[in-house]
Order: sequence, then C-alpha cells, then structure tokens
Amino acid sequence: MTRSEIAERVGVNPETLRYYERRELIPTPPRSDGGFRLYDERYVDRLRFIRRAKELGFTLAEIQGLLELRVDDEATCRDVRAQAEEKIGEVEAKIEDLKRIRDALTTLAEACRDRVGPTSECPILEALEDESGSGDVSAPPLLSGE
Repeated sequence: MTRSEIAERVGVNPETLRYYERRELIPTPPRSDGGFRLYDERYVDRLRFIRRAKELGFTLAEIQGLLELRVDDEATCRDVRAQAEEKIGEVEAKIEDLKRIRDALTTLAEACRDRVGPTSECPILEALEDESGSGDVSAPPLLSGE
C-alpha cells in the first residue's frame, strides 16, 4: 500500500505516517522502484495500536514505551498494567482539575447571574483581572467584588 492508501485505511493523515517514522513509532517502510514508500498489513496493525492508545490518552512517548514492552521478551503483563495504572492516576488528576475549574466557573457565573451592567462591573472579568496573583479563580479573594 502507498502512504495515502494506508492513511485512508487506518484513518490518519498521510503526513502523520512520516511523523511517526521520524519518532520511530513505525519502522521506515521499504520503497518501490519508483521511490514510493510501501506499507503492508503490519503497518496497519501498528498504526491502529497507536491510534487506540492515543484515544486512551497515552502520549506518543508512552506509546513508544508500550510498543517496546510488546516486543521485549523480558516484559510481562504486570509491566503493561503498571503503565496503564500510571495513566489512570494522571486521568484522575485531570478529572479533579476539571472539577475545580467547573466549580470556579460556576461560582463566577453565579456571581454574575442577575447583572446587566457594563463589563467594567462584571465579577467574572474582575476575578480574572485580580492583582492578587493567586492564579486560582476558585480562591475567595477573587470573588471579593460581589
């Protein structure tokens, strides 16, 4: 298969294949007499693996590690599970961050619920411009203009 054929089959951009080659996620394919890269079914399987791992939130570096575990005769399922558990911890941390952001935005939106005045009196904009530098929109000082 050519680069465009395999890209269409797997559902990735053709340039992604070259990027994956540079990152050594896929081996450089052999070339035809005309200089075209030629991909076979092994590339389809590997690209699908990469795509599914990305969908689960793994970074390309982490995917490289998983691919290395896959071919390491010394590696076990325990090694792969450790990678998955580490990713679960990262996902849980992101969920907590997103909840904090949601709660802060909800608080700010509530502070602005019935306001119809000019934006210079908007509690949301005031909180974002707060000079306290706390960086945490959920912190009470940012809502002191209520």
